[in-house]
Amino acid sequence: MHCPFCSATDTRVVDSRLGAEGDQVRRRRKCGDCEERFTTYEVADLNMPRVLKSDGVGEAYNVEKLRAGMMLALEKRPVSMDSIDRAILQIKKKILTGGQREVESHWIGELVMNELRNLDGVAYIRFASVYRSFNDIDEFVETINLMEKKVATQKAKQKQTVD
Repeated sequence: MHCPFCSATDTRVVDSRLGAEGDQVRRRRKCGDCEERFTTYEVADLNMPRVLKSDGVGEAYNVEKLRAGMMLALEKRPVSMDSIDRAILQIKKKILTGGQREVESHWIGELVMNELRNLDGVAYIRFASVYRSFNDIDEFVETINLMEKKVATQKAKQKQTVD
């Protein structure tokens, strides 16, 4: 590993620990020449399936595109970056465990909506309104009502487990 400060190749690992729910290794390194410290992250290089758009065109899976869409929906909402990263990781795991070489963008959009529903209701509605191309207020109301029912069901289940 080259030092990002002086480009020396003599760097050593000072500390290693698991991060991001065990899916990455965080390493603290120290340069032998300039003695600066820096952090690197090691993750498995996995072959993600191609994403088939609604017009049939395929493109490479792009986590930054997914993150940008989620961040837009979550703009000015009280959700931590750690929570967002965990949600993105969950989406990636679900895509990988499907074992397919190609997945439809529609399916990924549904995965994003499920994660946003768990993170923040307002962000979920924002994303759903663009993703599903709402045409009028009735579609907003219907989506909000469905979300409220799911939240009420989840609360009832949580109450049963506590009792």
